[in-house]
Amino acid sequence: MDIDRALERLLGRALVNPSRRDLIAEVVARREAVVSASGALATWTPPESTGRRPEDTYIVDRPEVHGDVDWTSPYCHPMTEETFALLWEDALAALAKKGRLYVTERALGADPAWALRVRTVTDRALTALFTDNMFRPLPEGIEGSVFGSEPFTLLVLPYDALDRGKYAGRLRPDPKTGTPSGIAVAMDFARRRGVVHGSAYLGSVKKLMFTVMNFLLPPLGILPLHGAASVGPEGDVALYLGLSGTGKTSLSSDPERTLLGDDEHGWSPHGIFNFEWGCYAKMIDLHPDKEPDIYGAVMHEAPPLDHGAIVENAMIYPDGRFDFSDRRLTENSRASYPLSFIRNADPRGRAGHPRALLLLTADANGVLPPMARLEPDQAKFWFLMGYTSKLAGTETGVVEPRSTFSRFFGAPFMPRRPQDYVDLLGEYLGRHRTEAWLVNTGWSGGPYGEGRRIDIRLTRRMVRAALGGELSRVDFVLDPRFRVWVPLSCPGVPPEVLQPQRTWRDPGAYERRADALAEEFAREFGRAFGGLEISPSVAAQCPGRR
Repeated sequence: MDIDRALERLLGRALVNPSRRDLIAEVVARREAVVSASGALATWTPPESTGRRPEDTYIVDRPEVHGDVDWTSPYCHPMTEETFALLWEDALAALAKKGRLYVTERALGADPAWALRVRTVTDRALTALFTDNMFRPLPEGIEGSVFGSEPFTLLVLPYDALDRGKYAGRLRPDPKTGTPSGIAVAMDFARRRGVVHGSAYLGSVKKLMFTVMNFLLPPLGILPLHGAASVGPEGDVALYLGLSGTGKTSLSSDPERTLLGDDEHGWSPHGIFNFEWGCYAKMIDLHPDKEPDIYGAVMHEAPPLDHGAIVENAMIYPDGRFDFSDRRLTENSRASYPLSFIRNADPRGRAGHPRALLLLTADANGVLPPMARLEPDQAKFWFLMGYTSKLAGTETGVVEPRSTFSRFFGAPFMPRRPQDYVDLLGEYLGRHRTEAWLVNTGWSGGPYGEGRRIDIRLTRRMVRAALGGELSRVDFVLDPRFRVWVPLSCPGVPPEVLQPQRTWRDPGAYERRADALAEEFAREFGRAFGGLEISPSVAAQCPGRR
């Protein structure tokens, strides 16, 4: 089959760049989602599509990219050129059989100098609407982009499973059946092509494209970051890096600051720029008192054709009301909405160089300080490790958290060698004298099941003190175990909160728990980076290492 000609034929009969209102109308008419009481759209996916599929995500291994991909990462699964060609051809053939096709032409990157065109071809109006929410309109001046005019083309078939027999020996076997899983999320960096086949989780589309950006930008001297960004009244920029559940979206959506974006940014010689046009926020336990901006973005009332927020896999009652505390469908309910739905967001998505870099962790051990200052090598170490905690279960019967280390707070989306990202971070921190902070949004007074989650209002107060310069006027003490600088005071925060050992009833229990976490750091560092070129001064910051 002449693949390029087949693609041209598809584009010739597709609905290309339909208006937002037309897309919403198509979603409702085709029953791809239902209209909730607020006017937002509610949709649900099959059980295998309630989250990303890292084990079914592949990178095409071509000579042009082979030496730049970190194939030691558990998330970098190679796919042969032949298998991708077969996958691409099958996706085109499946799309050719569909009665209705949608094409959106958008971009990633608010700075036109580094913007990448994205052309999405799909049979689902909801997927097209998601790209309209999440990817940017083509910025003025994109003709001068370093990536030129050729788009990255993405084929998306959310509900079409692969022919398992056809891909035997080519894709990973499903442990339950011994046959290929029927799902493939694959990207070809060199040829600017991608396929999402069989995954209905909308995040698969978003994360595939951001993985592409995170590969393409570092050789150009641009540091891609899995994080949010905001701007203060005086133009001070803050970056918030963190894994899902650490408070990245909540802390950056601050009514006292302007939001640039909540998930993906680049740091260039021009400053910070947002990759996205929208937000993709977690909905579980969302409450209007604690997260008013996110709640308002999703739950404001508007006619359906003027709304277009997509709520994915959240419980909804027959009267159209959502219940974000109900976990029966999934812990990972999400909402996609344009940044313009946030009252104080800046859709231009560009700002100067950051004054502060905030590395967020949700430590369920209850032993890390809620706020700590990081020197440059400390910042590079914590950036490299990307530590947080994930809970083994949901609500009952679980007291032991599981430590998670995800390099750069986004290991599945950072496919290059670690030093490519660490070196750029150190360069930018030094050049712009950016302050770095470790912020623990997890537990205090004991581990999960015994202690309490640190009140987000206190976390916001500490973050504001750091951004506003108040913490520059207080004394710090070095934590000898975790090797970070802990403030002895912070306006508006009880002093004992700042030092986690003072919040535990049993000092011995704290020491044992803290020692155990430090040893986990040492083991993980040795396992993940022992054979890589990590600076000795950065390695020396690892807890538990002698």
